[in-house]
Amino acid sequence: MAALCLLLAFAGQACKEPTRPARAITLTVADQGWANRDYQRRLAEALDRFTRQTAIRVEVLPTPETAGQRLATWRKLLESRAKLPDVYGIDVIWPRILADNLLDLRDYIPQQEIASHFPELIANDTVNGRLVALPAYTSEGLLFYRSDLLRKYGFRAPPRSWQELEAMARRIQAGERAKGIKDFWGFVWEGDPSETLTCNAMEWQMSEGGGTIIDENGKITVNNPRTIRAWQRAAHWVGSISPPGVVVYKEWDAQNVWLAGKAAFIRNWSSEYIATRDRDSPVRDTFDIAPLPGGTAGIAATLGGSGFGVSRYSLHPREAAMLVRFLCSRDEQIKRCRKTSDAPTMPELYHEPEVLANNPQFPLVLEIFRKGVFLRPSGSAGKMYAQVSNAYSEAVHSVLTGKKSAAQAAGELQGELQRTLGTPVVISNSDLQQRR
Repeated sequence: MAALCLLLAFAGQACKEPTRPARAITLTVADQGWANRDYQRRLAEALDRFTRQTAIRVEVLPTPETAGQRLATWRKLLESRAKLPDVYGIDVIWPRILADNLLDLRDYIPQQEIASHFPELIANDTVNGRLVALPAYTSEGLLFYRSDLLRKYGFRAPPRSWQELEAMARRIQAGERAKGIKDFWGFVWEGDPSETLTCNAMEWQMSEGGGTIIDENGKITVNNPRTIRAWQRAAHWVGSISPPGVVVYKEWDAQNVWLAGKAAFIRNWSSEYIATRDRDSPVRDTFDIAPLPGGTAGIAATLGGSGFGVSRYSLHPREAAMLVRFLCSRDEQIKRCRKTSDAPTMPELYHEPEVLANNPQFPLVLEIFRKGVFLRPSGSAGKMYAQVSNAYSEAVHSVLTGKKSAAQAAGELQGELQRTLGTPVVISNSDLQQRR
């Protein structure tokens, strides 16, 4: 809350002060990783390089901790036409929500540089023909697993299906507890009703062919037997292969259990690979990664990541676009890959020896990006995506905590979304037959 108030105070001051020429330009940035000290340090180093090259100073403004709070703050600032910040960190699901108040970067950045990024990411960041953000890094859902424990219990490969994961998790969990580790769990993940649960649950239902809540035409499709089965299966994990408290786990909660060596599997983001390899990590030499388990429709991994956009109300749009261009550039992405697992947004970098030296997992990340990654329905939901995601995660959470059956929660969610969005509900003939 302190960060939020301070950011709004900065912006409010900029709105009230008269515009006057300055001897030296100073830009302001509101980014997504402000609360992470390592990220702050890396960003500060990048901004220092930018200042040395351009003589343009950059200040990083404090921002709220959670993604939902940041999005609400971004919207409030932009819709109030605040002069500050000049540059915003833009999550992969935010372009359509914020597009009206962001500049078209095609007016400032050469087309050849734009074309160097994955076309799927550029398409995601383009709204009504306007490029409102430039991608800086990408991420996706992965399965992290204890390779040493798989070998110990006779498994030759990571699970390829959710059924295999359940069987492996139960066996390893029972074996480790029999050896005295009473708080060992088979599978940890994030069950707190938030955007991360939206990602997890959509991976469960997408792998079963349950769709993405709302289809590309804006039609609500969430209430179907495949989605219901996926939610039911996850509810059975709670208290069996996953801790009872998993229903309140945020990302760091699950990560802490994993890094303490108290879990056989974790659903995590590809960007956490280096953190698990840290020299202080108890599992640094005993883990590996794999695609998430598949269902009847194959594997499904949520696309994550972020980029940068420029406020339409910036007093220095050209310089702000220069900063976006710099932060998303090839050279800066290579530098980031030396210290993080944030995957590049440029295909050519996945074959760069300097990049692969620190991130040998990138070929697998690229393979999953090509074959199994999906976008959350932020494009279909547009400015209503936050409401859709909140309603969805709350519905799933009610199933995980046993407050509602999966069928009841899906049915009520469908009605709620129909009222919220004012769009028709679509139930396929196959779904009707399965219900009968």
